[in-house]
Formats: sequence, C-alpha cells, structure tokens
Amino acid sequence: MIKIKEVAFFIYAVTDVPRARKFYEDVLGLKPSDEFPVTADSKWIEYNIGPSTITIGSSPDWKPSEDGTSAALELENFDEAVVELKEKGIGFKLEPQDFPTCKMAVIYDPDKNIIILHQRKAR
Repeated sequence: MIKIKEVAFFIYAVTDVPRARKFYEDVLGLKPSDEFPVTADSKWIEYNIGPSTITIGSSPDWKPSEDGTSAALELENFDEAVVELKEKGIGFKLEPQDFPTCKMAVIYDPDKNIIILHQRKAR
C-alpha cells in the first residue's frame, strides 16, 4: 500500500518567469527558497510555505492552463487579503464565499493559473 505522508510541492507552469515572480513575490508576498538559489535566468523558482512548496516553472513543453492544477493557500487574514488583492487590481474568478467550514475565493496568476485563497473556520 502506498502511504502518502504530505504534499511535497505544487508546480505552476508560467510563460514569463519575471512577470510571474512579480505576482508571487510582490502580490502574494512569497519569498524564494534559499535551498534552491534564484538567478536572473532561473526557469524554476520554489516558495516554501510551511511544510509545502509552491513552484513556478517555465518550459516550452509545458503550458499554463486556467483549467489546470490549483493550490489552496491557507490564509490567516482572509478578509484583509481580499481587500489588498482588490486594491492591487487582481481579478477574481470566484468572488469571496462564506461556507459553514471556511471562507474561500479564487484568483488567477498572470498566466491564468488558478490560486485558491482559503481560511478554515474554528471548529
């Protein structure tokens, strides 16, 4: 039997690494991992978030898709983050929703990859 311990990483395909970095670092506030040094011509950048990693990568054989993989980012400040993203002009695929167990919204990165914003409610 396969025993999965945790999610190791998610990868988003991007077409323009500098543009994607601006979004992931300036808009979402992520910091590149020190474990995988970033250079001016990097085609692969890792961002550690707790025990998981979101990676952006660029290859002519791998295209972004607005119908593809998505990662859900657990936020500590969902409502404030939504306001900040709207102030920065970030469009929402799914406007903020309030569910019995969580709050959730969906945004796009510059290549139309889906990013889910999520905040669990206290149980």
